[in-house]
Amino acid sequence: MKTKRLSPVAVTSIVLGVIVAICLIFGIGTYNSLAKQNQAVEAQWSQVENVMQRRADLVPNLVNAVKGQMGQEQKVFGEIAEARKSYANANTTTGKAKADDQLNKSVGTLINVIKENYPSLQSSNQVNTLMTQLEGSENRISVERKRYIDKVRDYNQSVVTFPKNIFASMMGLGKKDTFKATPSAQTVPSVDFSSNSSSTGK
Repeated sequence: MKTKRLSPVAVTSIVLGVIVAICLIFGIGTYNSLAKQNQAVEAQWSQVENVMQRRADLVPNLVNAVKGQMGQEQKVFGEIAEARKSYANANTTTGKAKADDQLNKSVGTLINVIKENYPSLQSSNQVNTLMTQLEGSENRISVERKRYIDKVRDYNQSVVTFPKNIFASMMGLGKKDTFKATPSAQTVPSVDFSSNSSSTGK
């Protein structure tokens, strides 16, 4: 019995079909991978915003707790008010991060002033608890922002690498903005009030 040989046209059709199937499988896998990475980045940014918002919500409590006994520190309170306003108005990732850095710096200045010049306030359970919560919030923010930066780095590498960049373009996915931690945001600013400590100390 003779085996029927496939015609060149049939062989070509089969080969093309296999190639299309492979491309389709690869395309679906790439699409799913990019979609998951995109969702992971957005989810991590939501977590960053959650911890930043928690710190932002604590700030008015500390200000209200100490403002009555710190009448000479209006400059510090003004900086905090401006930083909170900028934070509330920021609507981009980099803008939000920059505003958060400024808020952290101004709150750090306030905490340092309290520790340096207002021992009676620092010994208050309410004030001490709020300062501890704010400092703890900054640690959590640093951790979550680092995780976000890492996820954005991995995602951006994917969307610019061939052939994933083709699918990323088809999906409307581009590189995401990231940021670097501001060095001043990692430490409490050093403030010297020695020249008026005798008049402000309580």
